[in-house]
Amino acid sequence: MVKRSKRYKQASAMMEPGRIYEVKEALELLKSLPKVNFDETVEVAVTLGIDPRKSDQLVRGAVSLPNGLGKEVTIVVFAEGDKAAAAEAAGADVVGSDDLAKRIMDGWMDFDVVVASPDMMKHVGKLGKVLGPQGKMPSPKSGTVTPDVGKAVTEFKAGKVEFRTDAGGNVHAPVGKRSFATDDLAANLTAFLDHLAGMRPAVVKGTFVRRVCVSTTMGPGALIEYGA
Repeated sequence: MVKRSKRYKQASAMMEPGRIYEVKEALELLKSLPKVNFDETVEVAVTLGIDPRKSDQLVRGAVSLPNGLGKEVTIVVFAEGDKAAAAEAAGADVVGSDDLAKRIMDGWMDFDVVVASPDMMKHVGKLGKVLGPQGKMPSPKSGTVTPDVGKAVTEFKAGKVEFRTDAGGNVHAPVGKRSFATDDLAANLTAFLDHLAGMRPAVVKGTFVRRVCVSTTMGPGALIEYGA
């Protein structure tokens, strides 16, 4: 049994069990909960109507949020030559090739996003067992394997978010900070959900977006309405 803090119990008591809130109502509620001593991330968890055992039903992608994430994103890029120069000019934190692969294999994981030019997959491919479990393995579907690495760095620095289904058919993503204005959080959340809803695999029948829950880093979740 998970032991909850007094603050968490106070926050839970402010929510109506089983209630499904409107988007802005839920976000206002989250912003009113007892505070912690840092600016919490607002996160969304979405349960999809897919069979996660079937590869043709898995969902993976990335979406740019209109109001960013309110945090510094550390990006490493696998590139050489002109592409490496473009990545550095766009603000990449670390750029390399086989040397970067070795550094990661040796245990360095202090970064948020990995971008790679296609010709660098010979190095990145060896890192699947390291990056995969962390959700950091580059992929063309999420825009992190691309010949235009400079553009990718710019987009992720500005608040582009990667997402993928987990083993239970759920998708988790940050949509901003608790300190954001409610309207800005709502715009980010709606942009994320609309993009996700548009990625329904053709083989999926019935309701695709089954359940949506928003929460802060340290707080309980609130179910919200989403009609797509």
